[in-house]
Amino acid sequence: MSQAAEKPITTAKSRGIARVVSGMPTQDGAGVKLTRLIGTPQLGNVDPFLMLDAFGTDNPKDYIAGFPEHPHRGFETMTYMIQGTMQHRDNHGGEGLITDGGVQWMTAGRGVAHSEMPAQTGGRMFGFQLWINLPAKEKMRAPWYADIPASAIPSFGVEGAAVKLIAGEWNGRKGPAPERVTAPFIADVTLAANASTQVPLPEGHAGFVYVFEGAQTVGGTIVNAGNIGVLSDGGPFSVNANTHGARLLVVAGKPLREPIAKYGPFVMNTADEIRQAIHDYQSGKF
Repeated sequence: MSQAAEKPITTAKSRGIARVVSGMPTQDGAGVKLTRLIGTPQLGNVDPFLMLDAFGTDNPKDYIAGFPEHPHRGFETMTYMIQGTMQHRDNHGGEGLITDGGVQWMTAGRGVAHSEMPAQTGGRMFGFQLWINLPAKEKMRAPWYADIPASAIPSFGVEGAAVKLIAGEWNGRKGPAPERVTAPFIADVTLAANASTQVPLPEGHAGFVYVFEGAQTVGGTIVNAGNIGVLSDGGPFSVNANTHGARLLVVAGKPLREPIAKYGPFVMNTADEIRQAIHDYQSGKF
């Protein structure tokens, strides 16, 4: 009896930075000032991620008008509030207060109308909102909403870094985000001066790093604060801080590789589906 041939051992190549992109200052909602990093002419999407907005200001005039009620269909939002307080309400009974270090996860699915309004009149408001696409088969799923307080987000040290893990797995720890087809990995990583660490991204995930403090290097490419570095294909990768340290958001997920049709707050697969979404919202079917 012949023995089966042994399968070769394969090792995922380490990732680098495919491109570095600067954010675009803009306004949204009722005039909230923010920086759009994904969802711009320079970087339309990083499948399955459709948009990333960063907001950070000590001036209440930049955020006090908030985001009055508006609709969504066909995707999810993840809001990570590093500093500040925001009130969420939607027409499906979802309600919550997101505050320092907390996360809100909303699945718009077949349709939701919600508002996100500041629950503060002064002080700093600093955080991010990420739009995550839904696969075609789930775009009309029931809406869903959850608050994830800071106390529920694993915070731990690894060699060279401090990590807050919102979604995915890192050294046996698991983030509290919901299970999704896109298997998102979302981590807030802080590195001391000249420190380095390896980020355990799954092979096949597409992703990026957004540096919001200091500067860091991946595969020989420097990404400075305020810039986003789109990661090349591969598996885990090493990140190295400069002499002042760095803090960055690391985001990755399984690409859906499906057609994308976008119109404002609606993200579907075809133009006909977008027209239906507009009709359904105007007809009160959300």
